[in-house]
Amino acid sequence: MVGELAGLILGAPTRDAFGEALREAGGQRADLVVLDADVNNSTKTDGFRKAYPERFFNLGIAESNLVSVASGLAACGKTPVIASFATFILCNAFDQLRMSVAYPEMNVKVVGTHSGISIGEDGASQMGIEDVALACALPGFQVVVPCDEHSTRAATRAVLAHHGPSYLRVGRGKQPLVYTAERAEAEFVIGKAVEVRAGNDVTLVANGFMVAAALDAAKLLADAGVDARVLDLHTVKPMDHEALTRAARETGGLVVCEEHLHHGALGAAVAQSVAQHSPCRMAFVNLGDRFAESGKAEALFEKYGLTGQQIFEAARRLLS
Repeated sequence: MVGELAGLILGAPTRDAFGEALREAGGQRADLVVLDADVNNSTKTDGFRKAYPERFFNLGIAESNLVSVASGLAACGKTPVIASFATFILCNAFDQLRMSVAYPEMNVKVVGTHSGISIGEDGASQMGIEDVALACALPGFQVVVPCDEHSTRAATRAVLAHHGPSYLRVGRGKQPLVYTAERAEAEFVIGKAVEVRAGNDVTLVANGFMVAAALDAAKLLADAGVDARVLDLHTVKPMDHEALTRAARETGGLVVCEEHLHHGALGAAVAQSVAQHSPCRMAFVNLGDRFAESGKAEALFEKYGLTGQQIFEAARRLLS
């Protein structure tokens, strides 16, 4: 299990934590409305539907219409949350997100569930592996990728509190617990990285599922005499330039880890920041330029290089 080397225990899926936080927010905000694309059992918006049926709208399997209706509700003063699988909402409805949400700067919250390859047996057509890059390409969008159930609850609250378009990426599988509920509540701030492990020899930068894998790698590096810092860079946009600059100057090298394609997401954003503010040696652990396949999640992580061992090896190459 990812996170086992770091002594992490398995928590709830981040999609579950999002659904719980959304339902709680519904009792505090009368302006909050939720729209789903006929997958509310899977996206975990069903709890909101049951609690506030008059503020829940099922648009059917029609993601483009989902976005357009949400834009109209936002124009009327509502705060719409729209949810579907990450690949469906970002890939199928990108033009509507661009023209109906980003361009008019509508206060729409977009939630992509079932992200990355960790959905396993569902296969390539269901895996959101380009969603972060697409969301980052939308002007004015926040892009947030929490790593466990506690940070997801904090992220959901923060995204809802922000006025403006946002993308929140969550997953289906159970995630190792990186934070306590108290720490996540105290430290989660949009646009600010969290140093989850101190270190001076190299920095492992990660978000989502890969934070636990980075902590595993840090344990392996410690056993090899290397002191690794681990940054949870949960916000891809806006970027925490200060934390990255400090890490580059203090540790001399960064390994960026993400459950996503190589191009256009966390690695690209970090590289841009470091190149501008404090150039240093860098390495990247990601899916590369390829689709994955159907299979057990742990087997896919191993085959496509998204484990603590692969991060450890990338760091060792960087330091050699």
